[in-house]
Amino acid sequence: MDLSTHYMGIPLKNPLIIGASNLVTDKEMVRKLEDAGASAIVYKSLFEEQINLETAELDDDLHEYDERNAEMIDLFPKVEHSGPRAHLMAVKELKESVSIPVIASLNCIYDSTWEEYAELLASTGVDGLELNFYSTITDANKTPQEIESTRIEILKRVKRKVQIPVSVKLSPFYTNALEFINRLSEDGAGAFVLFNRLFQPDINIWNEEFEMPYNLSHKGDSRLSLRYAGLLHGRLQASIAANTGILDGEDLIAALLAGADVAQVVSTIYRNGPEQIGKMLNELSDWMKEKDYNSIDDFKGKMAHSRITEPFAYKRGQYVDFLMKSKEYFKKYPMR
Repeated sequence: MDLSTHYMGIPLKNPLIIGASNLVTDKEMVRKLEDAGASAIVYKSLFEEQINLETAELDDDLHEYDERNAEMIDLFPKVEHSGPRAHLMAVKELKESVSIPVIASLNCIYDSTWEEYAELLASTGVDGLELNFYSTITDANKTPQEIESTRIEILKRVKRKVQIPVSVKLSPFYTNALEFINRLSEDGAGAFVLFNRLFQPDINIWNEEFEMPYNLSHKGDSRLSLRYAGLLHGRLQASIAANTGILDGEDLIAALLAGADVAQVVSTIYRNGPEQIGKMLNELSDWMKEKDYNSIDDFKGKMAHSRITEPFAYKRGQYVDFLMKSKEYFKKYPMR
């Protein structure tokens, strides 16, 4: 079977990409992921807060021994970080250690710093850059138009600074995500990663403190991504990456049928190990043989909105249809 595809112009041997996570900071894990068949790696996001924190810690270290005396064991501060330098070195080392494409990921706080760090990441030799527009809005006075216009301007400025393909990773929480994606595509986004998995805080009621549980994706979490991949396929020049809830071969196949070009996986690797990559690709190959498909292009987007005849599949009529047939559903799947 020919599993090859393209993602924002980058040729890939198959549609399975390792999404941004701490998995790729482990050199042994990276080797296993590549050996298992991963077609590309997105290095974990460079967050501007991380840079600022490391810079502050460095400043503290440099001034730790300002009051030096003869009894001191070591006159020199322990310097572990220096802004983004350690991250850039890690990205460069990864790129040089693997034969598959590497994509850097970036998230900034201030509008003015996106370009600066984008140039630094591009200088490492990566094949592409993912703008991770992860943010939480806390200002009730900001309009949707202001938020979206700011994101579009960031994309434009970054595109002017770097020569490599640029993708955009979004959350679904926009007034009209389809219209916003269309505008980003027109302004140069080479791909869209749908969607960010936002880590929401929980509250420990006994300690009365915030907690940040590390919640992995679960079966069924990919449905929102499937819907948007299906609505966008054939209507964009940009590539589509399904993200969140792609856990096995069936999820991967469904994403491709909906119209995604690739899928990014993280949670399933944490749960099942790097060998899950090979299992998912084998499931894809076996299904293609069963269906007599020779390549990804033979069926990609077959279930997209633009290609199906069922008028209600991507509209609320689908939900109404489910409500009307709910008795039949619960007979088939009785509650326990």
